[in-house]
Amino acid sequence: MSNPTTPAQTSATVRSGIPAVDRYLGTGYSLVPGMSSRFAAAICCGLLRMQTAMGVAGPVAEIGPFEGRFFIALAHALASGEKALAIDLFDWPNPEVMGRFEANCAKHGVPAECRIAWKADSRRMRPQELLAKLDGRPARFIHIDGEHSRAALTQDLELATAVLAHEGLIALDDMLHPGYPTLMVAVHEYLGRHPEMCVLCIIDRETVVAATKFVLCRAEWFKSYEAKLLDAYKDNVWPLGADFEPHWCLVLSLDTRLAEIG
Repeated sequence: MSNPTTPAQTSATVRSGIPAVDRYLGTGYSLVPGMSSRFAAAICCGLLRMQTAMGVAGPVAEIGPFEGRFFIALAHALASGEKALAIDLFDWPNPEVMGRFEANCAKHGVPAECRIAWKADSRRMRPQELLAKLDGRPARFIHIDGEHSRAALTQDLELATAVLAHEGLIALDDMLHPGYPTLMVAVHEYLGRHPEMCVLCIIDRETVVAATKFVLCRAEWFKSYEAKLLDAYKDNVWPLGADFEPHWCLVLSLDTRLAEIG
């Protein structure tokens, strides 16, 4: 754990531990249009590395990949025989965004056979439809970055939970963002409906744009993942943690200093 007086780090020093991911983060990530945090991408792909080491296998999925910045990182973390699914309306800011997504994936080394771009509305999707796209295999990691409304996040969370592998993880984008305060309401309501789920960690923001993520897991897997995160990212652990009542979880940050009292 960092000393409270340790100066803030930069995201360039944080690694996933997967060579293909870290090469992309170092040379390609910033070249792909998007707003996702490089720090969060490194941590999430680090979690995928931990899953592979634990024997957890299966596809990954992202709701709202835009032009592919975060998606490409996830795809580089796949094990052999796994696929990454991108779900989006692919209509903003124009219909050509799907072509740019495919071009970015190809440019940055994600083979066509390892990725699926699905033009679909997750808000109206049934779990059976999503599972069919995943070849009937539950997803081991799902990143939700779709429409930023309370209703849409509620639907996306239920959809993700229905197709999640038992040891799976759900990452939620733009938590605690000042522009989307009701997203937190959706998360707390979801946790109330799903006591089997909990927040594994909070990945702190880099900027207001590259905002905070929550990572969720089933409560019985919390300790296993927490121990691995503590081992891999001890220098990024903010000392006080987060009180989610009734449990505490890790806060991973580039700035682990405590506030000075003066």
